[in-house]
Amino acid sequence: MTTAVTITVSIACFLIGGLASYLFFRYGLKSKYNSILKDAEAEAEVIKKNKLLEVKAKFLDKKADLEKEVAIRNQKIQQAENKLRQRELVLNQRQEEIQRKKMETEAVRENLENQLAIVEKKKNELDALQRQEIEKLETISGLSAEEAKERMVESLKEEAKTQAQSYINDIIDDAKLTASKEAKRIVIQSIQRVATETAIENSVTVFHIESDEIKGRIIGREGRNIRALEAATGVEIVVDDTPEAIVLSAFDPVRREIARLALHQLVTDGRIHPARIEEVVAKVRKQVEEEIIETGKRTSIDLGVHGLHPELIRIIGKMKYRSSYGQNLLQHARETANLCAVMAAELGLNPKKAKRAGLLHDIGKVPDEEPELPHALYGMKLAEKYKEKPDICNAIGAHHDEVEMTSLLAPIVQVCDAISGARPGARREIVEAYIKRLNDLEQLAMSYPGVTKTYAIQAGRELRVIVGADKIDDKQTENLSTEIAKKIQDEMTYPGQVKITVIRETRAVSYAK
Repeated sequence: MTTAVTITVSIACFLIGGLASYLFFRYGLKSKYNSILKDAEAEAEVIKKNKLLEVKAKFLDKKADLEKEVAIRNQKIQQAENKLRQRELVLNQRQEEIQRKKMETEAVRENLENQLAIVEKKKNELDALQRQEIEKLETISGLSAEEAKERMVESLKEEAKTQAQSYINDIIDDAKLTASKEAKRIVIQSIQRVATETAIENSVTVFHIESDEIKGRIIGREGRNIRALEAATGVEIVVDDTPEAIVLSAFDPVRREIARLALHQLVTDGRIHPARIEEVVAKVRKQVEEEIIETGKRTSIDLGVHGLHPELIRIIGKMKYRSSYGQNLLQHARETANLCAVMAAELGLNPKKAKRAGLLHDIGKVPDEEPELPHALYGMKLAEKYKEKPDICNAIGAHHDEVEMTSLLAPIVQVCDAISGARPGARREIVEAYIKRLNDLEQLAMSYPGVTKTYAIQAGRELRVIVGADKIDDKQTENLSTEIAKKIQDEMTYPGQVKITVIRETRAVSYAK
């Protein structure tokens, strides 16, 4: 019983305590909530007023901007209206002026019509009087107007013919008196305006070295290096007692240049042996070919000759390493081209075409293979092959009178070629004959089967013939030297004796992999 009372009292106390706590928290929190709510409402009212003020300020700013923009637009509209009013005034003035001019034109036209009517009336009266006069003249002379006109025309024809013939005779006589003088003036003026230095080609090149020790390395053990170099380049290398110098002897300037550049590279590099020599010579030969093309391009650009075929440019570049009677062929071609341009300009012809013909006139002298034709005809065929114009081709072929001249360019090229070659010291006949003899000597040996290279050295006193080891054996090699010697004796004229050396080399090549 006591326990139940205790539990009941405990429950009642718990319920009373909970109810008191609830009532305390409810009224206490409600007062605090009301306080927070009032603060929040006051703060919201402040924020609202601030926002309204900001919106009002922005509205006023926007309104001011809009009023400014409207004012600017109204100003522009006012300006446009003013311009339109001015244009309207101008148009009105122009319209009034046009109307006034139209009225004046109408008045002038009426005046002209009246005057034309008067002129027409006077013309009819004059025609009537003229017909009356003609009828009177016909009656007096006994001839009709047509017959009198024919007689007058015939009389005037005879008189005109007589005067024209007399005038022509005077012109011809004057031309005969002044033609020679004028021609000399043009030639002398052309020579004076185009003056180039005389360049004589030699047949030797001196290669300078730093010390005589290098001579031994160039010669090599038992002379194998110098033999390999001579066989690869076709140039005779003279190593004598001349201090710090080696002489390269050959009639072909291209070979000498290749040998000089190859020697320079070998000496600079320091590795001199047969395999290296062949490698360097092949590389230098390619470099010289590239330099030939570059020289041709530079020459055509300097002279203003454009549109040349690439092969013609290469041929022009090869002229740098060729000579004509001892005169450098490229310098001769450049000088002839400039002379042709000056002379053509003096005669009233096209100087560009004349310069082109002068530059190309000797391209037949630098063929890749020896032709049977003279150089002028061969050069003409080359020009035709590479699409040059007919008058250019004719000028090239006719500059030695081997074909008929069909254009005025041909005699100009012929004269300028003679002027360039005839200057004192420009050419030496003996050099050209010497080079031709050595060329013939090499070509004679090349005509035999199995021969790969031929080199005439020692001023034509020795001919070295290189044959393919796979084409000719040792016995045939001996027979070949004898046959070449006999053919030279029978077909060529030469001083002293010619030594024929046939070289057959066997090579065994293997690769380590």
